[in-house]
Amino acid sequence: MSQTKLPSLNKVIIIGNLTRDPELRFTQSGVPVVNFKIASNKRYKDSLGIVKEDVCYIGVVAWEKLAESCRDYLKKGSAVLVEGELRSRLKENEDGTKRNFVEIKAFYIQFLDKKGEALTLDLRFREMKPTVCRENPEGGTILIQLHEA
Repeated sequence: MSQTKLPSLNKVIIIGNLTRDPELRFTQSGVPVVNFKIASNKRYKDSLGIVKEDVCYIGVVAWEKLAESCRDYLKKGSAVLVEGELRSRLKENEDGTKRNFVEIKAFYIQFLDKKGEALTLDLRFREMKPTVCRENPEGGTILIQLHEA
């Protein structure tokens, strides 16, 4: 058997709805961080033709400007597309037992609510400030122009 080293890939893209309002907090050094959970639904027909639904609940964490924007624009029930990577961390419960958590560290979040707009936030452009330019006549979304902050 060959000893080929495979490249690693850790990328997640998921669409879902927030199960509750985002919770913004700050680290000891003042960096904003937000946590929220989303529910992603999958509908399908079983072998008898009965419609079933599976729900996957997953935690999301976002940092810095992305965290502040989530606090400002999202609420329970908001639809979002999240792109990021899976992260696991240990969390100690009140009784002292440790639990392993798997969550998405978000790099990109698109707000999908149907209010005539879709606002996209991307950490790759965190040094730039978004400005609403004009409404897109084809898709009913608002186009965002990025410029130096």
